[in-house]
Amino acid sequence: MIDELDLALVDALRVDPRAPWSRLAAPLGVDPATLSRRWARLTANGDAWVTCYPSADRIGRGLTALVRVDCPADRVTGVAADLARHPQAASIELVTGDADLLLTVAAYDHASLTGYLVDRLGTVPGVLRTRTTLVERTLVEGSRFSNGALDAEQRRAIAAPPPGAARPVADRRVEEDLALIRALGADGRMPYAELSARTGLPFTTVRRRLAELRDSGRAVLRCDASPRVTGHPVGAMLWLDVPPAALPDATRRLTALPQTRMCAVTVGPANLALYLIAPQLPDLRRIEQDLAHHHPAIRVHDRHVTLRTPKLVGHLLTPDGRRTGYVPIEP
Repeated sequence: MIDELDLALVDALRVDPRAPWSRLAAPLGVDPATLSRRWARLTANGDAWVTCYPSADRIGRGLTALVRVDCPADRVTGVAADLARHPQAASIELVTGDADLLLTVAAYDHASLTGYLVDRLGTVPGVLRTRTTLVERTLVEGSRFSNGALDAEQRRAIAAPPPGAARPVADRRVEEDLALIRALGADGRMPYAELSARTGLPFTTVRRRLAELRDSGRAVLRCDASPRVTGHPVGAMLWLDVPPAALPDATRRLTALPQTRMCAVTVGPANLALYLIAPQLPDLRRIEQDLAHHHPAIRVHDRHVTLRTPKLVGHLLTPDGRRTGYVPIEP
């Protein structure tokens, strides 16, 4: 059974996904051994996991695209299962609206993105049409999202940085950084000794590089959980057409919303993609109404409500949202 401690533990790891159990014990009011056992049960059941991925905005290479895919009605789940094996397709959602699937695609550059869209995605049986929107920059991404299980004091205690802030790594080697991030993709709480063994880097180098990757934002650590833990909130992507003059103020308002899981400036028919999570559909409508009140010139170009998520940042999910495996993200 999932209880309040499980939800608090997941939210605590959203504050700091690699926080030691000893640092979480006092804010959550239980001993470290209990937290360790709880986390082992949650991960074994596929109800929670920590992952890691590179920030294309910070690491200096790569780009992200949001791709809408049309399929025959009887092929949607089969196409989603085929695409879930693609390392370039980081996330896949079954959605309502003018598309059947919404993909988050990672690529090293425009040439590799074009190659994937034309030579691989476009040739998958059941894919009828694709429409691609490029992400210019990401303002908010999913690692900051919270279910509100912790109060401000608990969050401050958990987020307290360990002694000694990380200094920038002088001998930066991007391939070594990416090797660390790939290893952490399957298990973001992997111990340093195992990371050292998997990457071939010395233990001290692993600690130093990972601390600097996190501090600089090049590596993004994130805790996700199944609906058994979080309940069944509604997720929706809003595609917004925002006048350029209103974009700074609109993004400040939208990125501050607790319901915002992702917000990105895009290049396409809409210039802002906003992914919201709320308890019910009327809550999403109220956000739209508030936005229209403060920015009447903004238009909602389209809406996609998520029906199911077969893949989330590389992790394969069952229809009820539990983790069953991992496909490393390889742009």
